[in-house]
Amino acid sequence: MNAPAPLIAAENPARAEQVALLTQIEQRLRWLSSWTVHNANNLREKRDGLKVGGHQASCASITAVMTALYFHALRPQDKVAVKPHAGPVLHSIHYLLDEQTREKLERFRGLGGVQSYPSRTKDTIPVDFSTGSVGLGVAVTAFSSLVQDYLVAHGKLAEADTGRMIALMGDAELDEGNIYECLIEGYKHDLRNCWWIVDYNRQSLDATTADRMFRRFDDIFETCGWRVVTLKHGRLQREAFKRPGGQALEDWIENCPNADFAVLTYLGGAAWRERLARDLGDANGVAELLATHDDAQLARLMTNLGGHCIETLIDAFDNVTDDRPTLFIAYTVKGYGLPLAGHKDNHSGMMNTTQIEGLRAELGIEPGQEWDKWAGLGDNLAARLEALVKDSPIARKVAEHRAPAIPVPARLPVPEGAVQSTQAAFGRVLFDLAKSDEALADRLVTTAPDVTQTTNLGAFVNQRGLFRRQELADVFQKARIPSAQKWTATTAGQHIELGIAENNFFLLLASLGLAAPHFGTRLLPVGTVYDPFIARGLDALNYGCYQDARFLLVGTPSGITLAGEGGAHQSINTPLIGMGQPGLESFEPAFADEVALLMRWAFAHMQADDGSSVYLRLTTRQIEQQARGNNAWEADALAGAYWLREPVPGSTAAIAYCGAVAPEALSAWEALKDDLPGLGLLAVTSPDRLHRAWSAARAARWNGSARQPSHIETLLGQLAPGAGLVTVLDGSPAALSWLGGVCGQRVSPLGTDRFGQTGDLPDLYRTYRLDAEAIIDAMAELFLN
Repeated sequence: MNAPAPLIAAENPARAEQVALLTQIEQRLRWLSSWTVHNANNLREKRDGLKVGGHQASCASITAVMTALYFHALRPQDKVAVKPHAGPVLHSIHYLLDEQTREKLERFRGLGGVQSYPSRTKDTIPVDFSTGSVGLGVAVTAFSSLVQDYLVAHGKLAEADTGRMIALMGDAELDEGNIYECLIEGYKHDLRNCWWIVDYNRQSLDATTADRMFRRFDDIFETCGWRVVTLKHGRLQREAFKRPGGQALEDWIENCPNADFAVLTYLGGAAWRERLARDLGDANGVAELLATHDDAQLARLMTNLGGHCIETLIDAFDNVTDDRPTLFIAYTVKGYGLPLAGHKDNHSGMMNTTQIEGLRAELGIEPGQEWDKWAGLGDNLAARLEALVKDSPIARKVAEHRAPAIPVPARLPVPEGAVQSTQAAFGRVLFDLAKSDEALADRLVTTAPDVTQTTNLGAFVNQRGLFRRQELADVFQKARIPSAQKWTATTAGQHIELGIAENNFFLLLASLGLAAPHFGTRLLPVGTVYDPFIARGLDALNYGCYQDARFLLVGTPSGITLAGEGGAHQSINTPLIGMGQPGLESFEPAFADEVALLMRWAFAHMQADDGSSVYLRLTTRQIEQQARGNNAWEADALAGAYWLREPVPGSTAAIAYCGAVAPEALSAWEALKDDLPGLGLLAVTSPDRLHRAWSAARAARWNGSARQPSHIETLLGQLAPGAGLVTVLDGSPAALSWLGGVCGQRVSPLGTDRFGQTGDLPDLYRTYRLDAEAIIDAMAELFLN
């Protein structure tokens, strides 16, 4: 629908005053964001010769929207994801609020300065959601709204304290597929309290938006239950439309191609006059209408779109008072108010010195006052603006919460069974927690992209239920049809069901993992996904980790050990993803007691100030469990590796394995131990933690810290300097091949570096050289060469 007609400012003096003041703030934000980018690229010393970058045009197109939102419509409990390229506008807003410093603005995109895109972890201003990877910062707001509903339903958040989750997005973000995956999931879960505001400037990096797409956005969102509010015309245009000739002008604007509108915007008033006279010269009243505007006034009229009209924006925001998800499509001009407005190259372009000086003079800002908040304005007006800013809802926004930690049991029971898989052990640990009265159990929230049963979450869901805001009975259970699944959906449920969309999966994990700072209640999210499909949501996983969201990710089943499923379902590079992903500690246990140990550690680590998310790579392969004489191995396992079979000091050889191939490594060790007395067998539980600690130890010499040997140096230091190492795992051999560089030992790495295929384990392990015979051959090769 179109926005309702606004109040006429002349009939409401208080509103007129507010609109006038907000218009001044909008101009100030446009200036500060433009100057911040100009300073970084043209005034600050450049030592590397590279363009610093920034997006003046993208900032200018959304300053009015952000002014109306932040200084009028936003409530203290609302949360906003700002479009990435509008980062300088966000920082300028907080500069006006005295929450950002000039020094950091001057160092925009420099070390210690304002980040290129809003960042929860790198910027010092309050940032609700990091943005940067296009589309993800939009979709995450929908899942944060779902998390808010979860907390309300569980009695952890009062309905009165709920806020709107708001995304400010560029129209090019509507091209991102994850937007529409999110829409579908939101519809299933009855999404509410979510606003998406589109900066509809119709220009992206490479092209002008296709004209035929606009009506499709309406259709798509309305079909998914959203209200669509279109803000196409500002007050000046609407008033002009009421005059003789106005209807013809309105029809022309409605049908003007996006590319033509952009060209005419750039060319200015004379070009507008010539084109309109040519196209509408015979229409009644048009000539007279045009004659009442000089060129500058005509250019202002034709670019007076809804997204640049403060009055139109605040009325539209005020008129949405319910919790229905709402899409505001705010028509804008890219580069509005700047000399590069409408130019096809303005996405990455920026004003030259002459142009920025012209803008400065236009705003009455004296040289040397460019960073002054209210430069060029009289003391009276500056005082009124300062008062409006100080009294705005955003100025009363409370600091993010520091939720207390949830107690974690000293130990989690180890699942019983002489033969087990790590995936089954994981499911059993969760099930035992679900049955317990531990405080931890009540804060667990599980989710999976339609693989709940096949990743061993079923027992937990049977015990704790599905979460739905509206109760949903299990009709199979009511019909007395036997089933292992007893999944009644209620507001008390602790499993959030998702469809097959890994981006949604990781965004929900990120939103759940931010519940503590966002809403003051700590949740411990656990998400399971088929290990190979981690790659399908990798951008969203990275996005969650970048925000320091805390969750336990379980990738299972994994590797060619998933024999019958073939190459499409067999992961190869996920151990390297686990090693390379910041904000994520990855493990690959082989035995059930390792799983219980690591899960207990994960639940504590997820809550630590210096903690992170955790990734477990598990398997469905059932293997014989190890008898333990004591718990001495546990500390080493948490550090990344322990000797399953201790080498003698100065031993000349060892086998290092990770995960599912433990039986093959043990078999090879048994076969070789007599020929290689003192042969060691190293159980690597985390190549990731080993490598991080080794890198940190090596860095000590450069950062001034005392050099202490890392855990892997201590372990491998028990071997002879020239010892031979055979490394083996069901994944990329590169995950362990680096072990040879720790102490200068020779390495023969085994693993999978090509796509798998169907088969049984003996055939596949033999074909891909993961069996005991391959390990023995690799060891022989080390000593023969």
